[in-house]
Amino acid sequence: MPLDLHVDPRSGTPVYQQIVRQVRHALRLGVLRPGDRMPTVRELTAVLAINPNTVMRAYRELEATGLCEGRVGQGTFVRESLPGPAPEEIAELREGLAAWLARARELGLDDEAVAALIETTMDTSRRDGRKTGATS
Repeated sequence: MPLDLHVDPRSGTPVYQQIVRQVRHALRLGVLRPGDRMPTVRELTAVLAINPNTVMRAYRELEATGLCEGRVGQGTFVRESLPGPAPEEIAELREGLAAWLARARELGLDDEAVAALIETTMDTSRRDGRKTGATS
């Protein structure tokens, strides 16, 4: 299974939405590409220890948005990708982010502090973009 999904039942976000979000991330980052076969409902149910209806709900939502399609007797397949930078550019960004994260850890920031810093910076960037007419 090339897709490494994980869920947190305590997160407050419904599990099916966590799956949809992670699949969308994988599409945007080039981990999944059109034509790729998605894990079966049975595979995800076993790996994630969740109800099959939860996986089916996530897959239905992905199908409704046109990102995936079910093929009778074959499984669920990626139909479309999402726009994003080239894989090489993503790798470069990931390296920079890893270095930034290492520095944040050196300064004593925990996961919550890192997330807060990223979220507030993104919010500021969006607001500044609206003021200048830029889009995000």
